[in-house]
Amino acid sequence: MKKLLSTLALVSALGLGVFGLNNISFADEVAAPEVAAQVEAAPVADAATPAAETAAAAPVTLDVGNTAFMIIATILVILMAIPGLALFYGGLVRSKNMLSVCMQVFVTFSLISVIWALYGYSLTFTEGNAFYGNFSKSFLAGVTPDSLTGTIPEYVFLTFQLAFAALTPTLIIGGFAERTKFSAVLLFSVLWVTFVYIPVAHMVWGGGYLSDAGTLFGGHGAKDFAGGTVVHINAGIAALIGALVVGKRIGLGKDAMAPHSMVMTLIGASLLWIGWFGFNVGSELAADGVAGMVLINTQLATAAAVFGWIAAEWMLKGKPSMLGAASGAIAGLVAITPACGFVGPMGSIVLGFFASFVSLWAVTTLKNGLGYDDSLDVFGIHGLAGIIGAIATGVLMAPQFGGVGFPEGVTMGHQVSTQAIAVGVTILWTGVISYILFRLVDLLVGLRVTEEVEREGLDTAEHGERAYHM
Repeated sequence: MKKLLSTLALVSALGLGVFGLNNISFADEVAAPEVAAQVEAAPVADAATPAAETAAAAPVTLDVGNTAFMIIATILVILMAIPGLALFYGGLVRSKNMLSVCMQVFVTFSLISVIWALYGYSLTFTEGNAFYGNFSKSFLAGVTPDSLTGTIPEYVFLTFQLAFAALTPTLIIGGFAERTKFSAVLLFSVLWVTFVYIPVAHMVWGGGYLSDAGTLFGGHGAKDFAGGTVVHINAGIAALIGALVVGKRIGLGKDAMAPHSMVMTLIGASLLWIGWFGFNVGSELAADGVAGMVLINTQLATAAAVFGWIAAEWMLKGKPSMLGAASGAIAGLVAITPACGFVGPMGSIVLGFFASFVSLWAVTTLKNGLGYDDSLDVFGIHGLAGIIGAIATGVLMAPQFGGVGFPEGVTMGHQVSTQAIAVGVTILWTGVISYILFRLVDLLVGLRVTEEVEREGLDTAEHGERAYHM
């Protein structure tokens, strides 16, 4: 335990030292967080009109309605992880590992929350280079109850983003569940957020390499409204790498490994569905018409994916399953996440329906064919549905499909290629660095539990507890 805590402290120190790329002190003034890359700007009037000049000159003030809306959205995102994801994953594993998975999700979410306040927020949402911001807001320096991000308190914005950052590594846990040390999960999560999540988030949302403010695409950046690349492709690829590095569970294909509680998984999936409205709708950062569009898009895509998945199961296996319905819901939620602020309601139905087929194929045919053990199908659902959603955004945002349209001078072909490049950059960055980090963690504390512990179950061996006493 002392070794783990010492290593975590070292990683935190590295996060504050290795990436001091801009040599900006805490006292230096910096621009407000670059949220324009995350939220599509609303149309504005001609700047030559007096009304526009007056609006431009008017100071930005706190909006009570938007603030209340964003506080609720933030709480909903937290609900996604604890208890939503913990129960969803917990029900999917065997009963002897129920508490270990819940513990990994619960504590990882807590640990990354602290990391976000120490340096994560600053490195993501301050001006910097193509991959990182600077350290001017480390330890939340300069953030006060009076500082604003748009029309909401900066404290609310950074907590909303904290929930995203803390949720994403908990998703990865499903890729190597039931066989990984608790200490390894914690250490990997800190390293991964520092070296993978933060730079990808900065690239897409913080004015970096892939954003509207970046230079890679001449100012026309990747469209990711609520985290298709930043959260889901990122987590899905890392989970796949983890599954390959850690190896298969003992007895896979021979021993029974069915979910121990589909009721618990359904409760978790339902909480994820509810919480996802905070995830997607809250990314507008305002209670307005776009937020309303995101609301209906999220609901319709998810519902369509549920029906798509069970319809395919019904035809292929003769029976629709509750696990299939829950998996379809998550696939639809993932697919609509990058697109929800750019496509229309009918486009969201098409997207959710199609994503369910791709994910079903991935968790059955693809996984069995390639032989990897992604325990809870993080790659098949989050990774591939995220890729589908990110690229399809470039098509379905076209006005002829009910979308909001493209920026001036941008064609569908250009936007699709932009989306594909952003997906490719995310996969490459995440895949390579995640592999290095898994190997490093294995060297420092060891990734996998012993065969004896794995057969006994991680609940008692790692935590001295049982989920059930019968």
